[in-house]
Amino acid sequence: MTCRVLIADDHPLSRDAVRTLLEGVEPFELIGEAKNGQEAVELCAELSPDLVLMDINMPKLSGLEATRLIKKANSAVKIVMLTVSDDVADLFTAIQYGAQGYLLKNLDPDDWMHYLHTLLDENGEIPREMAGRLMHSFRSEKAPNEPSPAVLTGREREILACVAGGDTNKQVAERLVIAENTVKNHIKNILDKLSLDNRVQLAAYAVRHGFQREKP
Repeated sequence: MTCRVLIADDHPLSRDAVRTLLEGVEPFELIGEAKNGQEAVELCAELSPDLVLMDINMPKLSGLEATRLIKKANSAVKIVMLTVSDDVADLFTAIQYGAQGYLLKNLDPDDWMHYLHTLLDENGEIPREMAGRLMHSFRSEKAPNEPSPAVLTGREREILACVAGGDTNKQVAERLVIAENTVKNHIKNILDKLSLDNRVQLAAYAVRHGFQREKP
């Protein structure tokens, strides 16, 4: 399936760089570009993209606030923040607003594309460096009225601990000696039980509740 992409960045050179990365790469199709957060909100309402690559710092409306408004209007759209800084405060706010994570603008292009491809899977793996930042930024930030881990089965708790450690689906499957598709199905069930939108939020939940992967 085609993934329809909107770029939102106030710097023309940054938009050019992202456009060049995506051109001719399946399944991505660039459908629009926004120069500020307000334009991003308006174009999302008009074009209904599948994925928005959103700069954090933009005029008129910040990328973070634009993310909040876009996700409020359409929770299905995936949003990845683009930034030159790995500030955990920005990551925390972005995930709170429903973003799937963020990419550093100076990241190697191959790593960029790998992350975007895995993002197309609802259970997409979390880059290990992002998992590390989650460990520091979400440890004591419990959301109000969030479901207790008690709603999960023993197997689901094991998988949750692996997610908190940044394991890929394949690594979880190997660690627990189960099929990779079984891992994906478990993660979908866990997200439903905990009323979470994506795997990054799931990793944050795991960290907040003290889940730790057992060492091999």
